[in-house]
This record gives sequence, C-alpha cells and structure tokens, in this order.
Amino acid sequence: MANIEQFPFISVSGSPRERGLQYGRQAAGRVRGSARLYGQTLVNLGYSDQARARLIDFFAKEIGDFAPHYIDEMRGIAEGAGVDFQDIVMINARTEVLAKARAEKVQQADKEPGDGCTGALILPERSANGNLLHGQNWDWRAECVETAVVLRVRNDNGPDFLTFVEAGGLARSGFNSAGVSITANYLESDRDFKQLGVPLSLIRRKVLEQEIFSLAMKAVAATPKSCSNNLMLGMAQGFGIDFECTTNESFPIYPGADNLIVHANHWMSPVALSKLVDMGISQSPDSHYRDWRVRKLLNAKDKLSRQDLKNAFFDDFGLPYSVCRPPRLGSHDNLSASVAMVIMEPAAGEMEVAPLPALNRVFTCYSLTQEPRLSAA
Repeated sequence: MANIEQFPFISVSGSPRERGLQYGRQAAGRVRGSARLYGQTLVNLGYSDQARARLIDFFAKEIGDFAPHYIDEMRGIAEGAGVDFQDIVMINARTEVLAKARAEKVQQADKEPGDGCTGALILPERSANGNLLHGQNWDWRAECVETAVVLRVRNDNGPDFLTFVEAGGLARSGFNSAGVSITANYLESDRDFKQLGVPLSLIRRKVLEQEIFSLAMKAVAATPKSCSNNLMLGMAQGFGIDFECTTNESFPIYPGADNLIVHANHWMSPVALSKLVDMGISQSPDSHYRDWRVRKLLNAKDKLSRQDLKNAFFDDFGLPYSVCRPPRLGSHDNLSASVAMVIMEPAAGEMEVAPLPALNRVFTCYSLTQEPRLSAA
C-alpha cells in the first residue's frame, strides 16, 4: 500500500493556451505516458503514419468545430509536455478513434477493452450532512494508475472546476464551483459506431464549464456521439439525473424512492431496452450484481456519509469481478483494475481520490480552494 503513489495535483489558470502550457509542464511525465499508451493503440490497429495523421486531423477539426478553445488548450498541453499535438488529440478522442476503426472494419479494434465503472449519487435527503454526494470506481487499464492526475482549473470565463482525468485529457469525473458534478460509465449498443460525434471526454468538459444545470443536461443529452455512454449528473442544490446515451438519443433515469441513483455497465431504462440491443453485457455480466450490491449496501443505513459511499465502492462480492476489482487479466488480455475511487461533495468543494482502491485505502482530498491533504478510509 505504501508503494502506490497518489495522483498528482495540477492547478492551472489563465487563457486556454496558458492553462494548457501549465498543465503540460506540471504533468509532463504522465502526459508522455498517456501518449505512449494510446499512440501504441493506433500502431496495434495497423495505422500507418500517414493514416494516423489523417485520422487525428479529422478529430481535431471535429473538436475545433465543437469548442475552438479546446484546441488552444490542447496545443498548450502538447507544447508544455513536449509531445506532438496529435498525441493530445488521441488522448482526448481515444474512444472515437476506436469507433472509426470499427466502422472501417479494422479487426484489431474489437480487441480493445471498454471502460467499466460503478457509479452512485446520494441526494441530500439521504446524506448525513445534507449535502449531495457523488462518486464512482473507474475500471480500466491498470497501468493508467501511473498516467492519471487531478486537475484544478481556475477559469476566467466560467466556473472553476476539479476533474480526475488521464494526463493530457481535458476532463473525466469532476465537479465545478456552481455545484455541477459528473461521472460516466461504459455502455454499448447496436447503434454504436454508425456515426461520428463529439468525443465523450469533451462532452464531460463542456458539462464542467456550465454554471446552469439545465445547460449541463443539454450538453449530455443533445450532443451527437459516436458510441454509447452512461453519464450521471449531480446538482449540489439537491437534484441528480442519469442519462443512458446512445449515438443519437438519450434516456433519463431519475433517483428512486430511496433517493439514490446507482449505475454500472448495463442498460436499465425500459424505454432504451425497447429500442436497442445491449451489446456490452457479454463483456461485463458482473454489471448486473455490481449496481445491486452498491444499492444494497447504501440502503443498509438511513443517513449516508462519504465513508458509507467509500465502503460500498470497496465491496468485494464476486471477487475478482467485483465492484472494487484488483488488477487482473481483462476480457482482451489487458490488465484491468479499479484504477481509482472518486468521491465528490460539490457543496464542500472537495473530491477524495484513492488509486487502486482494491490494494490501497489512502485517499487524497483535493479542493477547489485549498491544497491537497491525505486521508485514510
């Protein structure tokens, strides 16, 4: 446990270009690690240098059309970290690159793993201190424990925000100073990869830039996507909603009578299941009991704290195919694990994160206003 390094804290401010430069310089080693990891993905898919350049240029244009300042920030990250701009585009559009490869019938693309994750949101009615709580376990490549960071952005044109993200990426899980929070889970359907849309990482970033919750919901529900994804949104003032999204449609799931939302990696909306086919459950059948376990553990108590949410995410029922999973061979010979546990309390401006929680129970508490501090579960 003592050998597991906590995620570095990166704090940036200024214009998009300036923020990117600061980010790249502070996280240079981890950005290069992300670039190696996902650059190798394109090599494994059989893309030549010329084909790789065309593919990345295509996504850079898509990103620029969606939000030009993201391109400025990504160029800054590349310069600050001493990597190619194409590497930063790849980090931010890795899911969509695979989507395009699948659409082009690149056989090797089907051997790439999908993100896992189990997420939960606790409304203030169930919270011990009256604040909304939101969190998840992020299940992905175990080696990403060495390439992720926590990024704080002091924003000149919108709310400040904190995000746990792969180094070089613009956002993943996080919350902003307006009280908007987001986590995401892998989903797959028979509509996937039949169109190209905005990269999922940038939709998450767009959410974190919103001061108004309805606009955050719009960014999730109304933005075209290349593939399915589950996006859970919280509002510190006392609301939460989950959107099961396919490429061109979204299906809302509201908190239950228990004032909880819990989601893993299978489709749950009856409306969605009447209109599409769940194509991902063969890779993660354990999803059916992971969300059940988290809800069961949370409902064992009346009022819930951050520690209760942590305890639910530490659950090892069905080990190693559990809510909290140790490093193990995944479905495609990759080493899979719960890379991080992320616990957020937006009203307090705090996010607690533990790397490899199946092996480590030391968290770092990151803040919108203060320096990080260690805490133990």
